[in-house]
Amino acid sequence: MTEPEPENRTDIRAFYLLGFVGLGDLQVPLFCLFLVIYFVTIIGNILIISLVVTDPHLHTPMYFFLGNLSCLETCYSSNILPMMLANLFYGRKRSISVTGCMIQYYFFAILGVTECYLLGAMSYDRYVAICKPLRYTTLMNDRVCLQLIAGSWISGLVLMSIILYLMCQLYFCGPTEINHFFCELIPMLKLACNDTHLIEVVTILISAMCILVPFFLTLASYISIISTIMRMSSVSGRKKAFSTCSSHLIVVSIFYSTLMMVYTLPKTDKLRDINKVLSLFYTILTPLFNPLIYSLRNREVKDSFKKAVAKLYAIKRIHHCTLK
Repeated sequence: MTEPEPENRTDIRAFYLLGFVGLGDLQVPLFCLFLVIYFVTIIGNILIISLVVTDPHLHTPMYFFLGNLSCLETCYSSNILPMMLANLFYGRKRSISVTGCMIQYYFFAILGVTECYLLGAMSYDRYVAICKPLRYTTLMNDRVCLQLIAGSWISGLVLMSIILYLMCQLYFCGPTEINHFFCELIPMLKLACNDTHLIEVVTILISAMCILVPFFLTLASYISIISTIMRMSSVSGRKKAFSTCSSHLIVVSIFYSTLMMVYTLPKTDKLRDINKVLSLFYTILTPLFNPLIYSLRNREVKDSFKKAVAKLYAIKRIHHCTLK
């Protein structure tokens, strides 16, 4: 892209996120729907974090990863949904500074990369539990779990810092509208007035590293898991083994299927709205599904929740009797 002459260059300071503005009577129902989704997502994930922290029965590697995933999903939703809700509430496109837009994308990308690696770590945990049960406590000790968690977060932070540095080299001189509900990189690059070739190449390489590597790790883990389960002679043993990884498999399937569709579909104007709708799945609906799937399909989480409710009820009764 040819850079304009310095004397003719006028840098813009803000973008306008179009989001879902312009839907007329649908904006109020959408606002109510996404507000409910936001509250359920935050409450559900915080509840899982609280159960994992307070219940000793959940102090295992699987739930340690689940607690981190819930923390990540809470941050994920809080990074995107408030701005989107503001657009729907006011019924018009809202401005966000160029710096603010870059920061939103930066945190979104960090959380996205971390989730990819975290889901890969969780699949490895299930692989060891089912395929190498006698060595589970050795292979998945506290040190290994901490290293996997720290590695997931540090990878997201370091790799996305490279992208942020390259983004800071861009300047924008118009137009100012981003046809999306959050600051995604590709729509931003289309508005840049200088050459974006380097950042595009680096982004492709980093995306391949962040998405394909954990995806194939997850795929290989589940191929081994399914192969091991099918060789089990006991039907009850098969059911128990599959139930321990079914929730994670559902979450992984939803996350990767929508993520890959978004990034493999051609970035044309005709498919722009389809990309926007698909983006809803891995940015908004996946954080909602995670606590629901893990709580509804996991007996230990449900038992822990019942114990917590019973304990709170007992405390309330004791407090009530004391007041009398």
